Amino acid sequence: MPYFDAASSAPLHPVARQALLAALDEGWADPARLYREGRRARLLLDAAREAAAEAVGCRPDELTFTSSGTRALHDGIAGALAGRRRAGRHLIVSAVEHSAVLHAAAAHETGGGTVTEVPVDSAGRVAPGAYAAALRDAPGPTALAALQSANHEVGTRQPVAEAAAECAEAGVPLLVDAAQSLAWGAVAGGWSLLTASAHKWGGPSGVGLLAVRKGVRFAAHGPADERESGRAPGFENIPAVVAAAASLRAVREESAAEAERLRELVDRIRTRVPRLIPDVEVVGDPERRLPHLVTFSCLYVDGETLLHELDRAGFSVSSGSSCTSSTLTPSHVLRAMGVLSEGNVRVSLPLGTLEEDVERFLGLLPDVVRRVRGQLGAPGQGQQAAAVAVAPSAAAGSGGEEAEGELVVDSLGKLCPIPVIELAKVIGEAPVGGLVTVLADDEAARLDIPAWCAMRGHEYVGERPADRGTAYRVRRRA
Repeated sequence: MPYFDAASSAPLHPVARQALLAALDEGWADPARLYREGRRARLLLDAAREAAAEAVGCRPDELTFTSSGTRALHDGIAGALAGRRRAGRHLIVSAVEHSAVLHAAAAHETGGGTVTEVPVDSAGRVAPGAYAAALRDAPGPTALAALQSANHEVGTRQPVAEAAAECAEAGVPLLVDAAQSLAWGAVAGGWSLLTASAHKWGGPSGVGLLAVRKGVRFAAHGPADERESGRAPGFENIPAVVAAAASLRAVREESAAEAERLRELVDRIRTRVPRLIPDVEVVGDPERRLPHLVTFSCLYVDGETLLHELDRAGFSVSSGSSCTSSTLTPSHVLRAMGVLSEGNVRVSLPLGTLEEDVERFLGLLPDVVRRVRGQLGAPGQGQQAAAVAVAPSAAAGSGGEEAEGELVVDSLGKLCPIPVIELAKVIGEAPVGGLVTVLADDEAARLDIPAWCAMRGHEYVGERPADRGTAYRVRRRA
């Protein structure tokens, strides 16, 4: 069964398995002890730290092993903020950071700090100069800035070197989340702190990396501990750490050839999916991106149903669609980009992915999407949505403009992609230049209705509060 979700967790690399089994026999003792077994465990831990530091591009004594990538992010942000608390209490992050960073930012705000979210363009990329502007416009002195090296949902690479230079000029350290990119190479630029997660490159889960450059003010969060320079309390999981470092080195040795091969397979998906399936939007930067990851969204498709159908067909993929989320809200990454969220599919190919598996995926995807659209009664499936011609004041709440005979579609209580499907079915009933108002209370409609307008050539007029939910107004242009 082809596994196409390496961005969530890569399959365990064979080198990681071998190193893990060997270290279970040799690295079980306390590395802080001076007897023979402890010295042997210390040698394994030190060798793993040196190998990982070489891959990261830092000194071994700058690198700490943590219990996860999320732990590394939380500890890195908290430690840098605490270490620079006299410098300021402001934190700058991008709007598409991993949720662990945004959760840490929310905790910082709760504690009385301030946060700026730097916006991204429709490809998910921070603009050159954006961090300099955020530093300049900050409400107070900035203690820390954070920027991922590459996005985990759409693969877009961020201008880390430029942002690091902007931060350095202002005397502010930059923390880089390199979880998605470290397997493909070291992060360039003058970053101050860096985090990563072993299971993203084929190491075992439960191992994170936190690198803190010498000279960066850092105060470890929580009670002091004797291990890992006081930055990660508790007994080190030496077998897992050894396996993580060994697999990172092995993956790096394979990455140059694999990056070229996987990029060609991803290019094939990016090019052919929109040709094979109508009403599909491929998202993310087409050039400045990770080599193994592609994300696309399908109009008129329930993301959860699509993923289940692909799973039944033998393919494991992921999604940022609200339909696949326990919160029923669109991915914060897609929301920040302002792109279509319904029917979202993320394909991230692990090392060694076979060309024939990609071809088989492309061969069955159109039928799967067609079947899901048929189940939902998407346009062209012979069903009609109910629309009524009313004055918009009945739909748009107080302050609505009068437009006699405006079509109103009531999609209250209906989840994505039903509001967009119902809009698509009635738009032809409005005269060219006429308005259609969609009443919806699903948060995804705020993204998907404007995205549908852009894809279908209609004008998105805007939204306003309604008596219930929100009224989204569309002007027919074609």
